[in-house]
Amino acid sequence: MPPTSPPLFTLLPPLICGTATFNSQYNTNPYALPTTGIVHRALSLGIRAFDTSPYYGPAEDLLGQALDTPFVQEKFPRPDYFLLTKVGRLSGSEFDYSAAWIRQSVKGSLDRLHTDYLDVVYCHDVEFVSPEEALLAVNELRKIRDETGVVKYIGISGYPVETLCERAEMILEMTGEPLDIVMSYANFTLQNTRLGSVALSRLRAAGVSVVPNASVLGMGLLRRTGVPVGGQGDFHPSPKELRKAIQAASNWCDSQGDRIEKVAIRFALENWIRLGEPVGSRGDPASGIPWKRETIEQLSAKKLGVSVIGVSNVDELEETMRVWRSILDGLENGEQTAVESGRGVNDRLWSLSRQKEVRDLSNGVRIRLGSWIDYSWASPAPGFIINRRSALDTTSPRILAPPASTNIHSPKGFAEPLINAVNSNQI
Repeated sequence: MPPTSPPLFTLLPPLICGTATFNSQYNTNPYALPTTGIVHRALSLGIRAFDTSPYYGPAEDLLGQALDTPFVQEKFPRPDYFLLTKVGRLSGSEFDYSAAWIRQSVKGSLDRLHTDYLDVVYCHDVEFVSPEEALLAVNELRKIRDETGVVKYIGISGYPVETLCERAEMILEMTGEPLDIVMSYANFTLQNTRLGSVALSRLRAAGVSVVPNASVLGMGLLRRTGVPVGGQGDFHPSPKELRKAIQAASNWCDSQGDRIEKVAIRFALENWIRLGEPVGSRGDPASGIPWKRETIEQLSAKKLGVSVIGVSNVDELEETMRVWRSILDGLENGEQTAVESGRGVNDRLWSLSRQKEVRDLSNGVRIRLGSWIDYSWASPAPGFIINRRSALDTTSPRILAPPASTNIHSPKGFAEPLINAVNSNQI
């Protein structure tokens, strides 16, 4: 079959607001977060896409409630923004990729999000299931797309970039139709850039239209205060030795008058916006230019690499948007963007200066991380128990044996973490 028309890259905005933070993994009580305020402010700032999942606790409900308000309904018609969600992962260890559950999951997401259609549906964390299960789920989503139109574009998400590439290549070979979108998380960060060095060319060759980069802080790893500890405790799969190395790098950033999270956010957004261009998009870039529906042609002739950001309050959103727009001001024809948006030529000059600062600081951080550069944890970890309800595998639970050949990179002498890697779009 031919690729979906029109291609997703012609429509999807290059900046997506993720909602994994609307969850007890990142926050003690997600219901206490100002989620409606975050969503409303994001729309007001020009963000036109939201990523979520049934697996993210109450995230779909909270996002749906924020969208099902007079403020949104009167100011932002449904065709003006994109909703991206997922199927297949039910809980930390429970998966169901069966055709029946895929349909039930789609219906549940439609109900929770108060929408008649979903712009993108991913098969969630495909590394935890077999290639056959992933293929079945993609085919079922395509049937829903073709029969009902309630799903527009279809993709996969997960952590190990090799697995994502293998699944994308397999699906193209078996069906003749490429995936519309493949999302990776924590694989293009200040610490790990394997989405670019390992996966980019393979996913492009597999015909994937868009490859969003999620979790630019490595699920909160690249923060001065360390990994987030929410209502579920310390879920982060990183080993303590890596955390110590990042803390040392963070202390060095402090000594330079900066913060590691500020460096890390700009490093990931600014580099992926350029490097991810071949699998980027031409949707509304949220540049701040008022009174017009924007297209990427206003910023440059090229697409922009797509990033997913996640925040827990409006202040974090505002700061992230300042960084994003500063990055846009620093693009090849960013002077026009800065002037038309009302920020001005001085903002472009500041952006160019900040580019150099972050480049120098990033080099310093990466030198201090040493052999931890491009380290990736095992997902799923050897011995991780998967509870399945799928029609393809009625044996439950199943214990994963260590793989014969691993794609995990770690410094010599350090054991791999035996902790489940949890998907997140947290910046």
